[in-house]
Amino acid sequence: MGKLRDQMLMDLQLRGATQRTQEIYLREAGNLAKYFNRSPAELGEDELKEYLLYLINERHLSTGTYRFYVAALKFLYRTTLKREWVVENIKCPKRNKKLPVVLDISEVEALFSVTKNLKHKAMLMITYSSGLRVSEAAKLKLTDIDSTRMTVRIMGKGGKDRYSILSQTALEHLRHYWRKYHPEEWLFEGQKKDTHITTNTIQTIFYAAKKRARITRPVSIHTLRHSFATHLIEAGTSLHHVQLLLGHRSPTTTTVYLHVSRLNLAQVTSPLDKKVKKIRKP
Repeated sequence: MGKLRDQMLMDLQLRGATQRTQEIYLREAGNLAKYFNRSPAELGEDELKEYLLYLINERHLSTGTYRFYVAALKFLYRTTLKREWVVENIKCPKRNKKLPVVLDISEVEALFSVTKNLKHKAMLMITYSSGLRVSEAAKLKLTDIDSTRMTVRIMGKGGKDRYSILSQTALEHLRHYWRKYHPEEWLFEGQKKDTHITTNTIQTIFYAAKKRARITRPVSIHTLRHSFATHLIEAGTSLHHVQLLLGHRSPTTTTVYLHVSRLNLAQVTSPLDKKVKKIRKP
C-alpha cells in the first residue's frame, strides 16, 4: 500500500476530507489489501463483493458503518485508482430511518445536578445548551465563546463553521470553571500539553452522569444535541432557525425533530377521547 496509500492520502487532502475521514478511508483500503494479501490495484469487482460480504456476515457492521466503508472503497477506486468500473455496480443498503431518543428537560437537569466536577458539568452544559456534536465540544477554543453577542463559534462537520446560541446559565458556569482551571487555548484541555480533550473522555463523562442520574434509556452524548433541537421546537423556535443552529445542510434533516416533538402531538386528541358517543364507564 506504500505508494498507493500516499496517493490516496493526497487525493483525500485535495478533496478537503477531515482528519478522521482520512484515517478511516486509508485504514479500510489497507484492510482490503490485507484481506487478499494483494494490492487493491490488482483486485476486481468480484473480489470487492467478496470483501463486502465479509464485512456484513463476519464483522456484522451496522448499516451506517458499512455505508461509510463502502464510500471509502469507492473513493479508492474512482479517485485514486481511476477504475470506476470496479465499483459502478456496488450498491449500498438504504440508511435506517430511526427517530432519535430525546431526554425530557427534567432528565437533562438531573444529568447536571449529579455532575459535581466543575469541568465535567461545563462540558455537558455547553454541549446541550448550544446543540453541539461531541467532536465540536471537544474542539472549542476560548476565543469561540463570545459573551458580548452571546454566541458560540463552532468548527462544524466537514470544516464548515457556524454560530450557535450561548446560554446565560452555561456562560456563568463556564466563568466559574475558567477561574478554577485557567485553560489557555482550548476551552477543555486534554491531559497532554497543548491538546484538547478527547471525544471518548466526554462520552465517558456522559455515561457516568447518566448512570448516577438513573437514566436507563439507550442514550448517548449525542442525545443532548437531539434534545436541544427538540426542546427548541417545543418552545416555538422555527424549523429554519433550528436548522441553522445545528448546521444542517438540508431542512429535511431537521424535520426529524418534528416527529419527536410534543408540540403538535399535544394539540391532537385521541378519537377515543372525543365524545362522539357517550361511553359508559366500567
